[in-house]
Amino acid sequence: MSEQDLQDTPPRPAGEKLQKVLARIGVGSRRDVEAWIGEGRIKVNGVAATLGQRVDMHDAISVDGRLIKREEAAETVRRVIMYNKPDGEICTRDDPEGRPTVFDRLPRPKEGRWINVGRLDINTTGLLMFTTDGELANRLMHPSSEMDREYAVRVRGEVDEDMIARLKAGVVLEDGPARFTDIQEAPGGEGFNHWYHCVVMEGRNREVRRLWESQGLVVSRLKRVRFGPVFLNSDLPMGRWREMSQGEVNILAGEVGLAPVALPAVKGKDKEKAERMQRKSSKPIGRGERVRSLRPAKEGASERPARQPRDEGAAGRKGRSTVAERPSDMKQRRPAPKRPGSSRGKPPKAD
Repeated sequence: MSEQDLQDTPPRPAGEKLQKVLARIGVGSRRDVEAWIGEGRIKVNGVAATLGQRVDMHDAISVDGRLIKREEAAETVRRVIMYNKPDGEICTRDDPEGRPTVFDRLPRPKEGRWINVGRLDINTTGLLMFTTDGELANRLMHPSSEMDREYAVRVRGEVDEDMIARLKAGVVLEDGPARFTDIQEAPGGEGFNHWYHCVVMEGRNREVRRLWESQGLVVSRLKRVRFGPVFLNSDLPMGRWREMSQGEVNILAGEVGLAPVALPAVKGKDKEKAERMQRKSSKPIGRGERVRSLRPAKEGASERPARQPRDEGAAGRKGRSTVAERPSDMKQRRPAPKRPGSSRGKPPKAD
């Protein structure tokens, strides 16, 4: 490049994009921040922020009138927790209708806030992840990362090979084409009820349900059992959370091209408190706090608490690491075939 070309090249804008800075310190995901900018909730040096605006350490940033300390942006606190969501909980922080949310049971982080890594609808159970690192959340959810989501699903109706082929080839939903990248039949079910493990590469709203419904079938139960390399194991009871270890977080971050970040050191009373909370969260839900199912009770029968979770095929074996070195092939994790003499019609080990 000549000296004249260098002179004609416009200088690169200084600083980082506002949404990236706020995501990194856990204020929210990039999508959250972009939405807040559009709503006028974020100001830079007292002036409403704009999409794509860049900031540096000298700029004063406020969210809803609260000044963000700039020194917080110099460090990334990367904590990740897994949560086994029961049905009846929604994936927002506050609900005008007063329904329980997935945040109600989570511990309060000392720094930053928990950011959802994807969502599940109110009637879907299973694996949810939360992190204090907005950049990690953004990369895990971005389509370019190709994080596959695996679900155990029970459908009602006759399923034939043509249906399976169409669902894998792709069908057109109201918001565009969609498909399962893999479908494997699982043992269990009886009559018109059949269990399958299926995988999607996106996190679109109710995508799994809508795909099956496009074939005239009804999804009666749905549980997420894997997100990328992270499995939901049976040692995490429904309605409970578990914080990932440093090694697990590093594997997860490495999947989306992020360098390892050491977990913050915890000492003294804070460490003891964290250990107590973790032990409590590893126990099954007690009778007094048992999660209720949304399924209506039969007429004349009293409502019963929802059943406790059990293994979900190979993704739920106790004692196994919840984070794989690499996303596994579904064929390696098919539910084991029934042994001769086993009872037929027994439902798979789900929630």
